[in-house]
Amino acid sequence: MSTTTTWDRYSQYLIRDTALGFSLDVSRMHFPDSVFTDLAPEIERAWTDLRALEAGAIANPDEGRQVGHYWLRTPSIAPAEAAAWIERVRGEVNAFAARVHSGEIVAPNGNAYRHVLLVGIGGSALGPQLVADALREAGAPIDLYFLDNTDPAGIDHTLADLGDGLAETLVIVTSKSGGTPETRNGMLEVEAAFGRAGLDFPRQAVAITSPTRDGSRSVLFDRAAAAGWLAIFEMADWIGGRTSVMSAVGLLPARLIGVDTDAMLAGAAAMDARTRVEDARTNPAMLLALMWHQAGGGRGAKDMVVLPYCDRLSLFGKYLQQLIMESLGKELDRQGRRVNQGIAVYGNKGSTDQHAYIQQLRDGLDNFFATFVEIRQSRPGGSIAVGDGGVTSGDYLQGFLRGTRDALTGNGRESITLSFETLDARTLGALIALFERTVSLYASLVDVNAYHQPGVEAGKKAAGRFLDGVLAVAYILESHRGESLSAMEIQARLGEALTDFDVESVYHAARHLAASRDHFTVTPGDSPAGDRFSSR
Repeated sequence: MSTTTTWDRYSQYLIRDTALGFSLDVSRMHFPDSVFTDLAPEIERAWTDLRALEAGAIANPDEGRQVGHYWLRTPSIAPAEAAAWIERVRGEVNAFAARVHSGEIVAPNGNAYRHVLLVGIGGSALGPQLVADALREAGAPIDLYFLDNTDPAGIDHTLADLGDGLAETLVIVTSKSGGTPETRNGMLEVEAAFGRAGLDFPRQAVAITSPTRDGSRSVLFDRAAAAGWLAIFEMADWIGGRTSVMSAVGLLPARLIGVDTDAMLAGAAAMDARTRVEDARTNPAMLLALMWHQAGGGRGAKDMVVLPYCDRLSLFGKYLQQLIMESLGKELDRQGRRVNQGIAVYGNKGSTDQHAYIQQLRDGLDNFFATFVEIRQSRPGGSIAVGDGGVTSGDYLQGFLRGTRDALTGNGRESITLSFETLDARTLGALIALFERTVSLYASLVDVNAYHQPGVEAGKKAAGRFLDGVLAVAYILESHRGESLSAMEIQARLGEALTDFDVESVYHAARHLAASRDHFTVTPGDSPAGDRFSSR
């Protein structure tokens, strides 16, 4: 691609929005101008779908639910009942945080809260993590910790970091139902830690949950209400985990650590408005969706590599990984046809990646397109010179971004560049909203449902089945205390209830028990078949 052609394409396809301080450059993508006419029927379907979604249509037919995360930042477009609910919950969040900041709400020992510990999983943790990493100011009076897994060692590490600070830690437990195993386990572990420290857990606990779930009472809501937790903030069924960051899920922890959540919501609302314009050439979300479609042939044939040249956005690739892959990775389309759709997403940050996988991106398999994220303002105020001629650290960062982009282009590799003038609450809200709407539009282009997750549910069911097997294996070993049994011998004793729990599953269950519980042991043989398990 010649310099003139590159400049011409840049000038022709660049989208700029001065009000948002934002631009989108797709000039380094290999697409023909005819893409707008070639996909005209799919583009029209996407506009129709998005209008229906925002108007309250059932977007998740598997569960009979609306999808209303766009309402959260613009309640005026929501149904009246939902709009009133949004305003109420937002007001409750802001009022609670203000009472903590003013000292009206303090820890039971009379001191101000210094820490927030958020217990959640998936989007319920990842969204708040992204916001905290990007926007928390140094020296903020309250910091934020997370338990987002059921890994005992990870739980112990976080609790050890808090140490004596547990007495001045506000715990937020986030789960629509309270039945999500990872969140429930984390809550019980924290509750036990509070007990060991002689602390009254309910006096320092806050729940974010739905009053009802699937027509029944939320286990977490009932638990928090019965125990007299400090506060309960409501979730709605029409808010999905991966798009929940602008509900109480993200707003409460962000507000507590000093983030201007009103500005974040305003930035998202502004991007939503910008991406409602039904002109594919000037709508940044549709243009992005078309680039994804063009790069992967409408089948996700190329991976997306996310490269934010900003340390405070180091979690952005991980955030997009969940948003995009959980939304778009579907076996069936909306007509029930097997399509196996999806876009694989990975990434870290620039310029770190120039010392990691840029080598392969330029010279290896051409199976990706890069998405650069640029924050133009290096830092507020001036910078010292770190190189000849007054070159600053920010100059180097910009040089690495532009140089990497050119190096990829020079070897025929595709890339997109998103630029924001600054990174603040408003622009982060706009950035999140841009990708949420791109996901929605792309899903319509390829005719999949972005708002259900049957694969996740299948994984949960399989995990539950394995847990049943662990308990059954433990029972067999304890019932034959003193005997040494192979996996095959254990499996033969399981009986009819677990006939589909195969020998390998039994083996892994027994190995887990031997590694994690003191009274189970394993004596290694020459192979897994020769390993013997027993209970003391």
